[in-house]
Amino acid sequence: MSQITTNNYKIAIVSLGCAKNLVDAECMSQQLRDNGNQIVPDPSAADVVIVNTCGFIESAKKEAIDTILAMADLKKPVGKADFLVVTGCLAQRYRQEIADQLPEVDAILGVAQYKDISETIDRLYNIPGKTISNPAAAVDARLQHLNSFRKPSTVGFAYIKIAEGCSNNCSYCAIPGIRGPLVSRPLDEIVAEAKYLAGQGYHELVLIAQDTTRYGLDLYGTRELPGLLRAITALPEVSSIRVLYVYADGITDELIECLASEPKILHYLDLPIQHASDKILKSMNRRDSQADLRSVIAKLRAAMPDLILRTTVMVGFPGEKTAEFNELMNFLQEIRFERLGCFIYSPEEGTVAERMHPRVRSDVSCRREEQVMLLQQQITREANQARVGTIVPVLLEEVDEDGIFYKGRSYGEAPEVDPVILVAASNESVHLGEVHSVRILTANEYEMIGETVL
Repeated sequence: MSQITTNNYKIAIVSLGCAKNLVDAECMSQQLRDNGNQIVPDPSAADVVIVNTCGFIESAKKEAIDTILAMADLKKPVGKADFLVVTGCLAQRYRQEIADQLPEVDAILGVAQYKDISETIDRLYNIPGKTISNPAAAVDARLQHLNSFRKPSTVGFAYIKIAEGCSNNCSYCAIPGIRGPLVSRPLDEIVAEAKYLAGQGYHELVLIAQDTTRYGLDLYGTRELPGLLRAITALPEVSSIRVLYVYADGITDELIECLASEPKILHYLDLPIQHASDKILKSMNRRDSQADLRSVIAKLRAAMPDLILRTTVMVGFPGEKTAEFNELMNFLQEIRFERLGCFIYSPEEGTVAERMHPRVRSDVSCRREEQVMLLQQQITREANQARVGTIVPVLLEEVDEDGIFYKGRSYGEAPEVDPVILVAASNESVHLGEVHSVRILTANEYEMIGETVL
Protein backbone atom coordinates (compact mmCIF):
# COMPACT_ATOMS: atom_id res chain seq x y z
CA MET A 1 0.00 0.00 0.00
CA SER A 2 1.30 3.42 -0.89
CA GLN A 3 1.97 6.03 1.76
CA ILE A 4 -1.03 8.21 2.62
CA THR A 5 -0.61 11.92 2.11
CA THR A 6 -1.83 14.12 4.96
CA ASN A 7 -4.47 16.49 3.60
CA ASN A 8 -6.98 18.95 4.97
CA TYR A 9 -10.19 18.16 3.12
CA LYS A 10 -13.66 18.70 4.53
CA ILE A 11 -15.38 15.30 4.52
CA ALA A 12 -18.97 14.37 5.39
CA ILE A 13 -20.05 10.79 6.08
CA VAL A 14 -23.71 9.86 5.72
CA SER A 15 -24.20 6.50 7.46
CA LEU A 16 -27.29 4.38 6.77
CA GLY A 17 -28.59 1.20 8.32
CA CYS A 18 -27.68 -0.47 11.57
CA ALA A 19 -25.46 0.36 14.53
CA LYS A 20 -22.73 -1.88 13.11
CA ASN A 21 -22.61 0.39 10.06
CA LEU A 22 -22.39 3.40 12.35
CA VAL A 23 -19.29 1.97 14.04
CA ASP A 24 -17.71 1.49 10.61
CA ALA A 25 -18.49 5.12 9.77
CA GLU A 26 -17.03 6.32 13.09
CA CYS A 27 -13.84 4.36 12.43
CA MET A 28 -13.53 5.85 8.94
CA SER A 29 -14.05 9.30 10.44
CA GLN A 30 -11.26 8.71 12.94
CA GLN A 31 -8.90 7.47 10.24
CA LEU A 32 -9.63 10.54 8.13
CA ARG A 33 -9.13 12.90 11.09
CA ASP A 34 -5.85 11.17 11.95
CA ASN A 35 -4.69 11.97 8.42
CA GLY A 36 -5.37 15.70 8.71
CA ASN A 37 -8.89 15.94 7.34
CA GLN A 38 -11.88 17.69 8.89
CA ILE A 39 -15.15 15.80 9.41
CA VAL A 40 -18.13 18.09 8.82
CA PRO A 41 -21.77 17.32 9.67
CA ASP A 42 -23.28 19.07 6.64
CA PRO A 43 -22.67 17.27 3.30
CA SER A 44 -23.31 20.49 1.38
CA ALA A 45 -20.19 21.99 3.02
CA ALA A 46 -17.94 19.03 2.20
CA ASP A 47 -15.19 18.54 -0.37
CA VAL A 48 -15.85 14.79 -0.27
CA VAL A 49 -19.13 13.06 0.60
CA ILE A 50 -19.08 9.43 1.71
CA VAL A 51 -22.30 7.41 1.78
CA ASN A 52 -21.91 4.33 4.00
CA THR A 53 -24.70 2.11 2.74
CA CYS A 54 -26.90 -0.72 3.94
CA GLY A 55 -27.98 -3.36 1.43
CA PHE A 56 -29.67 -5.93 3.66
CA ILE A 57 -33.26 -5.76 2.38
CA GLU A 58 -35.09 -4.09 -0.50
CA SER A 59 -36.15 -1.00 1.46
CA ALA A 60 -32.56 -0.46 2.63
CA LYS A 61 -31.27 -0.72 -0.93
CA LYS A 62 -33.81 1.84 -2.10
CA GLU A 63 -32.85 4.23 0.71
CA ALA A 64 -29.17 3.80 -0.17
CA ILE A 65 -29.69 4.55 -3.87
CA ASP A 66 -31.92 7.55 -3.11
CA THR A 67 -29.28 8.91 -0.73
CA ILE A 68 -26.47 8.40 -3.25
CA LEU A 69 -28.45 10.31 -5.88
CA ALA A 70 -29.23 13.11 -3.42
CA MET A 71 -25.56 13.42 -2.46
CA ALA A 72 -24.56 13.40 -6.14
CA ASP A 73 -26.45 16.68 -6.52
CA LEU A 74 -23.92 18.25 -4.12
CA LYS A 75 -21.02 17.72 -6.52
CA LYS A 76 -19.52 20.44 -8.68
CA PRO A 77 -20.47 22.41 -10.69
CA VAL A 78 -23.83 22.70 -8.89
CA GLY A 79 -22.50 22.07 -5.39
CA LYS A 80 -19.17 22.23 -3.54
CA ALA A 81 -18.09 18.59 -3.44
CA ASP A 82 -15.28 17.28 -5.60
CA PHE A 83 -15.96 13.56 -5.08
CA LEU A 84 -18.65 11.10 -3.99
CA VAL A 85 -17.58 7.82 -2.37
CA VAL A 86 -19.86 4.86 -1.67
CA THR A 87 -18.93 2.31 0.99
CA GLY A 88 -20.58 -0.50 2.94
CA CYS A 89 -22.99 -3.32 2.19
CA LEU A 90 -24.49 -2.01 -1.05
CA ALA A 91 -21.00 -1.29 -2.35
CA GLN A 92 -19.91 -4.81 -1.43
CA ARG A 93 -22.96 -6.46 -2.97
CA TYR A 94 -23.44 -4.37 -6.12
CA ARG A 95 -20.09 -2.74 -6.78
CA GLN A 96 -20.14 -3.29 -10.55
CA GLU A 97 -23.76 -2.20 -10.91
CA ILE A 98 -22.96 1.02 -9.02
CA ALA A 99 -19.93 1.61 -11.25
CA ASP A 100 -21.93 1.03 -14.43
CA GLN A 101 -25.19 2.78 -13.54
CA LEU A 102 -24.13 5.62 -11.24
CA PRO A 103 -21.36 7.56 -13.01
CA GLU A 104 -21.58 10.25 -10.32
CA VAL A 105 -19.86 7.87 -7.89
CA ASP A 106 -16.06 8.26 -7.90
CA ALA A 107 -15.00 5.43 -5.58
CA ILE A 108 -16.60 2.22 -4.32
CA LEU A 109 -15.29 0.44 -1.25
CA GLY A 110 -16.72 -2.80 0.14
CA VAL A 111 -16.83 -3.94 3.76
CA ALA A 112 -13.24 -5.18 3.72
CA GLN A 113 -11.90 -1.88 2.37
CA TYR A 114 -12.94 0.61 5.07
CA LYS A 115 -9.27 0.69 6.08
CA ASP A 116 -8.42 2.14 2.65
CA ILE A 117 -10.63 5.23 2.86
CA SER A 118 -7.82 7.79 3.40
CA GLU A 119 -5.69 6.33 0.65
CA THR A 120 -8.69 6.26 -1.68
CA ILE A 121 -9.44 9.96 -1.21
CA ASP A 122 -5.76 10.80 -1.62
CA ARG A 123 -5.75 8.84 -4.88
CA LEU A 124 -8.87 10.61 -6.15
CA TYR A 125 -7.21 13.99 -5.74
CA ASN A 126 -3.96 12.89 -7.35
CA ILE A 127 -4.95 10.28 -9.91
CA PRO A 128 -8.29 10.99 -11.65
CA GLY A 129 -10.55 8.06 -12.45
CA LYS A 130 -13.07 5.81 -10.72
CA THR A 131 -11.80 3.51 -7.95
CA ILE A 132 -13.53 0.17 -7.38
CA SER A 133 -12.57 -2.05 -4.46
CA ASN A 134 -11.26 -5.56 -4.96
CA PRO A 135 -14.12 -8.04 -4.48
CA ALA A 136 -11.66 -10.77 -3.47
CA ALA A 137 -10.24 -8.86 -0.50
CA ALA A 138 -9.15 -11.06 2.39
CA VAL A 139 -11.73 -11.87 5.05
CA ASP A 140 -9.25 -10.88 7.75
CA ALA A 141 -9.23 -7.31 6.40
CA ARG A 142 -12.79 -6.79 7.62
CA LEU A 143 -11.53 -5.94 11.12
CA GLN A 144 -8.51 -3.84 10.20
CA HIS A 145 -10.41 -0.53 10.13
CA LEU A 146 -11.78 -0.89 13.65
CA ASN A 147 -10.20 1.76 15.83
CA SER A 148 -10.28 1.23 19.59
CA PHE A 149 -9.63 4.93 20.13
CA ARG A 150 -12.22 6.44 17.81
CA LYS A 151 -14.50 9.32 18.69
CA PRO A 152 -18.12 8.04 18.73
CA SER A 153 -20.83 10.19 17.18
CA THR A 154 -23.32 9.26 19.92
CA VAL A 155 -24.09 11.14 23.16
CA GLY A 156 -23.47 9.46 26.50
CA PHE A 157 -23.17 5.95 25.07
CA ALA A 158 -20.99 4.18 22.55
CA TYR A 159 -21.29 1.03 20.46
CA ILE A 160 -18.53 -1.57 20.51
CA LYS A 161 -18.46 -4.04 17.62
CA ILE A 162 -17.14 -7.34 18.99
CA ALA A 163 -17.30 -9.37 15.77
CA GLU A 164 -17.92 -9.02 12.05
CA GLY A 165 -19.88 -11.23 9.67
CA CYS A 166 -22.15 -14.16 10.48
CA SER A 167 -22.01 -17.93 10.18
CA ASN A 168 -25.63 -18.71 11.08
CA ASN A 169 -26.74 -18.90 7.43
CA CYS A 170 -30.45 -18.25 7.99
CA SER A 171 -32.18 -19.05 4.71
CA TYR A 172 -33.60 -15.53 4.21
CA CYS A 173 -30.48 -13.55 5.12
CA ALA A 174 -27.99 -11.97 2.73
CA ILE A 175 -25.54 -10.88 5.44
CA PRO A 176 -23.15 -13.89 5.21
CA GLY A 177 -22.88 -13.30 1.47
CA ILE A 178 -22.21 -9.59 2.00
CA ARG A 179 -20.07 -9.49 5.14
CA GLY A 180 -18.70 -13.03 5.17
CA PRO A 181 -18.52 -15.60 7.97
CA LEU A 182 -18.06 -14.77 11.65
CA VAL A 183 -14.73 -13.22 12.58
CA SER A 184 -14.29 -12.20 16.23
CA ARG A 185 -12.08 -9.41 17.53
CA PRO A 186 -9.44 -10.39 20.09
CA LEU A 187 -10.76 -10.07 23.64
CA ASP A 188 -7.91 -7.85 24.81
CA GLU A 189 -8.56 -5.39 21.97
CA ILE A 190 -12.25 -5.08 22.90
CA VAL A 191 -11.43 -4.61 26.58
CA ALA A 192 -8.94 -1.86 25.68
CA GLU A 193 -11.63 -0.11 23.64
CA ALA A 194 -14.11 -0.37 26.53
CA LYS A 195 -11.54 1.09 28.93
CA TYR A 196 -10.83 4.00 26.59
CA LEU A 197 -14.48 4.82 25.86
CA ALA A 198 -15.51 4.62 29.51
CA GLY A 199 -12.57 6.86 30.37
CA GLN A 200 -13.85 9.40 27.83
CA GLY A 201 -17.12 9.68 29.74
CA TYR A 202 -19.39 7.28 27.85
CA HIS A 203 -21.72 5.95 30.53
CA GLU A 204 -23.19 3.06 28.56
CA LEU A 205 -21.24 0.65 26.35
CA VAL A 206 -23.38 -1.30 23.88
CA LEU A 207 -21.91 -4.58 22.58
CA ILE A 208 -23.01 -5.45 19.05
CA ALA A 209 -22.40 -8.07 16.35
CA GLN A 210 -24.64 -10.01 13.99
CA ASP A 211 -24.87 -12.63 16.76
CA THR A 212 -23.08 -11.64 19.97
CA THR A 213 -23.58 -15.09 21.52
CA ARG A 214 -21.26 -16.64 18.92
CA TYR A 215 -18.43 -14.32 19.93
CA GLY A 216 -15.13 -16.19 20.21
CA LEU A 217 -16.12 -19.44 18.49
CA ASP A 218 -13.77 -18.79 15.59
CA LEU A 219 -10.88 -17.44 17.71
CA TYR A 220 -11.04 -19.57 20.83
CA GLY A 221 -13.20 -22.55 19.89
CA THR A 222 -15.78 -21.70 22.57
CA ARG A 223 -18.44 -19.06 23.14
CA GLU A 224 -16.58 -16.36 25.03
CA LEU A 225 -19.24 -13.70 25.58
CA PRO A 226 -19.42 -14.42 29.35
CA GLY A 227 -15.64 -14.08 29.66
CA LEU A 228 -15.67 -10.87 27.64
CA LEU A 229 -18.44 -9.41 29.80
CA ARG A 230 -16.60 -10.25 33.01
CA ALA A 231 -13.40 -8.68 31.69
CA ILE A 232 -15.22 -5.45 30.80
CA THR A 233 -17.20 -5.26 34.05
CA ALA A 234 -13.93 -5.63 35.96
CA LEU A 235 -12.81 -2.26 34.60
CA PRO A 236 -13.42 0.41 37.27
CA GLU A 237 -14.06 3.03 34.55
CA VAL A 238 -17.07 1.16 33.15
CA SER A 239 -20.53 2.16 34.43
CA SER A 240 -22.93 -0.03 32.44
CA ILE A 241 -23.02 -2.50 29.56
CA ARG A 242 -25.88 -3.37 27.22
CA VAL A 243 -25.81 -6.53 25.09
CA LEU A 244 -27.71 -6.61 21.80
CA TYR A 245 -28.44 -9.29 19.17
CA VAL A 246 -28.27 -12.46 21.27
CA TYR A 247 -29.55 -15.69 19.74
CA ALA A 248 -31.48 -18.17 21.86
CA ASP A 249 -29.33 -21.16 20.94
CA GLY A 250 -26.27 -19.33 22.31
CA ILE A 251 -27.80 -18.37 25.66
CA THR A 252 -26.11 -20.82 28.00
CA ASP A 253 -26.56 -21.21 31.75
CA GLU A 254 -23.12 -19.62 32.13
CA LEU A 255 -24.22 -16.56 30.16
CA ILE A 256 -27.47 -16.23 32.14
CA GLU A 257 -25.54 -16.41 35.41
CA CYS A 258 -23.15 -13.73 34.17
CA LEU A 259 -25.96 -11.43 33.01
CA ALA A 260 -27.81 -11.83 36.29
CA SER A 261 -24.87 -11.53 38.68
CA GLU A 262 -22.86 -8.67 37.19
CA PRO A 263 -24.46 -5.41 38.40
CA LYS A 264 -22.96 -3.36 35.55
CA ILE A 265 -24.81 -5.40 32.91
CA LEU A 266 -28.21 -3.89 32.13
CA HIS A 267 -31.14 -6.29 32.43
CA TYR A 268 -32.16 -5.83 28.80
CA LEU A 269 -31.65 -8.19 25.88
CA ASP A 270 -32.40 -8.02 22.18
CA LEU A 271 -33.37 -11.59 21.27
CA PRO A 272 -34.46 -11.78 17.60
CA ILE A 273 -36.64 -14.91 17.32
CA GLN A 274 -38.00 -14.19 13.78
CA HIS A 275 -40.92 -16.61 14.23
CA ALA A 276 -42.54 -19.09 16.62
CA SER A 277 -43.84 -21.78 14.29
CA ASP A 278 -41.55 -24.82 14.24
CA LYS A 279 -42.35 -25.31 10.54
CA ILE A 280 -41.34 -21.75 9.64
CA LEU A 281 -38.31 -21.74 11.96
CA LYS A 282 -37.04 -24.88 10.22
CA SER A 283 -37.58 -23.32 6.78
CA MET A 284 -35.68 -20.26 7.98
CA ASN A 285 -32.79 -22.55 9.01
CA ARG A 286 -33.06 -21.30 12.58
CA ARG A 287 -31.72 -23.62 15.24
CA ASP A 288 -34.54 -23.03 17.72
CA SER A 289 -37.94 -24.58 18.22
CA GLN A 290 -40.84 -22.86 19.93
CA ALA A 291 -40.15 -25.03 22.99
CA ASP A 292 -36.49 -23.95 22.98
CA LEU A 293 -37.49 -20.29 22.86
CA ARG A 294 -40.01 -20.70 25.66
CA SER A 295 -37.43 -22.51 27.84
CA VAL A 296 -34.68 -19.94 27.33
CA ILE A 297 -36.99 -17.00 27.99
CA ALA A 298 -38.32 -18.64 31.16
CA LYS A 299 -34.75 -19.13 32.44
CA LEU A 300 -33.84 -15.52 31.66
CA ARG A 301 -36.88 -14.09 33.41
CA ALA A 302 -36.44 -16.36 36.43
CA ALA A 303 -32.85 -15.16 36.82
CA MET A 304 -33.71 -11.49 36.16
CA PRO A 305 -37.32 -10.66 37.13
CA ASP A 306 -36.86 -7.06 35.96
CA LEU A 307 -35.56 -8.14 32.53
CA ILE A 308 -36.86 -6.22 29.51
CA LEU A 309 -36.82 -8.25 26.29
CA ARG A 310 -36.84 -6.97 22.74
CA THR A 311 -37.36 -9.21 19.74
CA THR A 312 -37.75 -9.07 15.97
CA VAL A 313 -40.25 -11.14 14.01
CA MET A 314 -40.86 -11.64 10.31
CA VAL A 315 -44.22 -12.17 8.62
CA GLY A 316 -44.95 -13.33 5.10
CA PHE A 317 -42.14 -15.89 4.92
CA PRO A 318 -42.74 -18.44 2.12
CA GLY A 319 -45.08 -21.16 3.36
CA GLU A 320 -46.50 -19.10 6.23
CA LYS A 321 -50.18 -19.99 6.26
CA THR A 322 -52.85 -18.79 8.66
CA ALA A 323 -52.06 -21.60 11.09
CA GLU A 324 -48.37 -20.67 11.33
CA PHE A 325 -49.16 -16.98 11.68
CA ASN A 326 -51.62 -17.76 14.47
CA GLU A 327 -48.89 -19.73 16.24
CA LEU A 328 -46.73 -16.62 16.14
CA MET A 329 -49.53 -14.39 17.44
CA ASN A 330 -50.35 -16.79 20.26
CA PHE A 331 -46.69 -16.97 21.23
CA LEU A 332 -46.33 -13.19 21.29
CA GLN A 333 -49.47 -12.91 23.39
CA GLU A 334 -48.10 -15.49 25.82
CA ILE A 335 -44.50 -14.28 26.10
CA ARG A 336 -45.30 -10.55 26.00
CA PHE A 337 -42.02 -9.12 24.80
CA GLU A 338 -41.79 -5.58 26.15
CA ARG A 339 -40.25 -4.36 22.88
CA LEU A 340 -40.74 -5.72 19.35
CA GLY A 341 -40.02 -4.90 15.73
CA CYS A 342 -41.84 -6.57 12.83
CA PHE A 343 -40.66 -6.91 9.24
CA ILE A 344 -42.30 -8.22 6.10
CA TYR A 345 -40.26 -10.91 4.35
CA SER A 346 -38.23 -9.58 1.44
CA PRO A 347 -36.82 -12.14 -1.06
CA GLU A 348 -33.11 -11.41 -1.32
CA GLU A 349 -31.14 -12.60 -4.32
CA GLY A 350 -28.62 -15.30 -3.59
CA THR A 351 -30.43 -16.59 -0.50
CA VAL A 352 -31.99 -20.03 -0.13
CA ALA A 353 -35.40 -18.56 0.69
CA GLU A 354 -35.48 -16.67 -2.60
CA ARG A 355 -36.30 -19.99 -4.28
CA MET A 356 -38.94 -21.05 -1.72
CA HIS A 357 -42.65 -21.33 -2.46
CA PRO A 358 -45.49 -20.74 -1.99
CA ARG A 359 -45.05 -16.99 -1.60
CA VAL A 360 -47.40 -15.05 0.65
CA ARG A 361 -49.39 -12.34 -1.12
CA SER A 362 -48.25 -8.80 -0.36
CA ASP A 363 -51.63 -7.70 0.97
CA VAL A 364 -51.73 -10.68 3.33
CA SER A 365 -48.22 -9.93 4.61
CA CYS A 366 -49.12 -6.27 5.20
CA ARG A 367 -52.26 -7.26 7.09
CA ARG A 368 -50.27 -9.66 9.26
CA GLU A 369 -47.69 -7.01 10.04
CA GLU A 370 -50.49 -4.68 11.12
CA GLN A 371 -51.96 -7.37 13.39
CA VAL A 372 -48.61 -8.00 15.04
CA MET A 373 -48.01 -4.31 15.67
CA LEU A 374 -51.51 -3.71 17.04
CA LEU A 375 -50.96 -6.52 19.54
CA GLN A 376 -47.52 -5.21 20.40
CA GLN A 377 -48.74 -1.66 20.95
CA GLN A 378 -51.06 -2.98 23.65
CA ILE A 379 -48.31 -5.07 25.26
CA THR A 380 -45.76 -2.23 25.19
CA ARG A 381 -48.28 0.29 26.53
CA GLU A 382 -49.09 -1.97 29.48
CA ALA A 383 -45.40 -2.70 30.14
CA ASN A 384 -44.56 1.01 30.09
CA GLN A 385 -47.52 1.92 32.30
CA ALA A 386 -46.40 -0.67 34.85
CA ARG A 387 -43.30 1.45 35.35
CA VAL A 388 -45.24 4.59 36.32
CA GLY A 389 -44.17 5.69 39.78
CA THR A 390 -40.78 3.98 39.63
CA ILE A 391 -37.50 5.88 39.81
CA VAL A 392 -34.88 4.85 37.26
CA PRO A 393 -31.47 6.15 36.14
CA VAL A 394 -31.91 7.85 32.75
CA LEU A 395 -29.16 8.79 30.30
CA LEU A 396 -30.05 12.16 28.73
CA GLU A 397 -29.16 12.22 25.02
CA GLU A 398 -30.91 15.16 23.36
CA VAL A 399 -33.50 17.91 23.75
CA ASP A 400 -36.90 17.37 22.15
CA GLU A 401 -38.07 19.44 19.18
CA ASP A 402 -40.06 21.86 21.32
CA GLY A 403 -37.17 22.50 23.68
CA ILE A 404 -39.31 21.56 26.69
CA PHE A 405 -38.07 18.08 27.59
CA TYR A 406 -34.85 16.18 27.53
CA LYS A 407 -34.98 12.85 25.69
CA GLY A 408 -33.36 9.91 27.40
CA ARG A 409 -33.23 6.18 28.02
CA SER A 410 -33.25 3.94 31.06
CA TYR A 411 -31.95 0.37 31.19
CA GLY A 412 -35.18 -0.69 29.47
CA GLU A 413 -34.63 1.19 26.21
CA ALA A 414 -31.98 0.50 23.61
CA PRO A 415 -30.77 3.37 21.40
CA GLU A 416 -32.84 4.36 18.36
CA VAL A 417 -35.36 1.50 18.41
CA ASP A 418 -37.29 1.74 21.69
CA PRO A 419 -39.71 4.26 23.26
CA VAL A 420 -38.04 7.36 24.66
CA ILE A 421 -38.35 8.90 28.11
CA LEU A 422 -39.18 12.61 28.05
CA VAL A 423 -37.65 14.23 31.12
CA ALA A 424 -38.57 17.51 32.77
CA ALA A 425 -35.58 18.84 34.69
CA SER A 426 -36.30 19.92 38.26
CA ASN A 427 -33.17 22.07 38.44
CA GLU A 428 -30.62 23.72 36.16
CA SER A 429 -27.74 21.36 36.93
CA VAL A 430 -28.88 18.88 34.26
CA HIS A 431 -26.88 18.40 31.07
CA LEU A 432 -26.85 16.15 28.02
CA GLY A 433 -24.70 13.04 28.33
CA GLU A 434 -25.39 12.74 32.06
CA VAL A 435 -27.31 10.10 34.00
CA HIS A 436 -30.02 11.36 36.36
CA SER A 437 -32.62 9.68 38.56
CA VAL A 438 -36.06 10.11 36.99
CA ARG A 439 -39.52 9.31 38.34
CA ILE A 440 -41.83 8.00 35.61
CA LEU A 441 -45.11 9.98 35.71
CA THR A 442 -47.07 8.84 32.63
CA ALA A 443 -46.59 6.34 29.84
CA ASN A 444 -48.03 5.07 26.58
CA GLU A 445 -46.73 2.72 23.89
CA TYR A 446 -44.48 5.34 22.31
CA GLU A 447 -42.99 7.28 25.19
CA MET A 448 -42.81 7.83 28.92
CA ILE A 449 -42.74 11.18 30.70
CA GLY A 450 -40.83 11.73 33.92
CA GLU A 451 -39.12 14.30 36.08
CA THR A 452 -35.67 14.37 37.66
CA VAL A 453 -35.56 13.73 41.39
CA LEU A 454 -32.93 15.04 43.78
